[in-house]
Amino acid sequence: MKAHSALDVFKHLVLVLLAATALLLFFFFGYLPWTTHHGETIAVPKITGMTMDKVEDFLDERSLRFVVQDSIYDPDQPPLTVLAQDPAPGARVKENRKIYLTVSMRTAPLVPMPRLLDLSLKTATITLQNLGMTLGEVSTVPDLQQNAVLKQLVNGNEVKPGERIPKNSRIDLVVGDGQGNNEFTLDNIVGQPFDEVKILLQGQGLQIGSVIYDENGGGEAGTVLRQRPSAGTQVRTGQLVDVWVTGADPGDGNSQESTPAEG
Repeated sequence: MKAHSALDVFKHLVLVLLAATALLLFFFFGYLPWTTHHGETIAVPKITGMTMDKVEDFLDERSLRFVVQDSIYDPDQPPLTVLAQDPAPGARVKENRKIYLTVSMRTAPLVPMPRLLDLSLKTATITLQNLGMTLGEVSTVPDLQQNAVLKQLVNGNEVKPGERIPKNSRIDLVVGDGQGNNEFTLDNIVGQPFDEVKILLQGQGLQIGSVIYDENGGGEAGTVLRQRPSAGTQVRTGQLVDVWVTGADPGDGNSQESTPAEG
């Protein structure tokens, strides 16, 4: 009788183990694959270049979702355009997988205007390039500081260093022409000793242009025979004045090879 009862218990244990094994096999190879779509994947479509108003419906139709993880400013792309995606196009993913997107911002972020005043045009240009800004129109005004930045403008308005401006703004510059704006009447230097004329012109902020020696010019050697521009002409600081001098070229460096000034 006891042997018979032990056999029954053993049979029951075997049946329980078989039932448990069957349930486990069904769970792992039946239920889980059915609920998780085991082995079924979707190719990630190309989303870059699309605008956000089209992305949601486009991914819904393909059983995918999206998350905007970053936004950057790109002046070459329309606002809210997808610039990057992860996973990349063609990757195999399961349904309802999130696609992480980087999109272009609606407006440019604000950055401080750099200090360009008194810099040379070349240095100012390099500074703008290093900051990711664009050099706009360069105009000149009369000023003794040649190619020195006198004003910095955005959209025609002068902007002080440190003021906030949109990133990638076009910065227009106003620079000096190196001649200044002081106009005055040129004196008559004909008949004066050339050595004194050089001092006189330099003191007035003018420059000696071409010096032409004429042995047959008449008059005392070393005196000015002719000038260009002529006496009475309105000139500006920094302008060249050509002179003709009586006598032979002394060869002491006074003669200059330069373009004659216009009369």
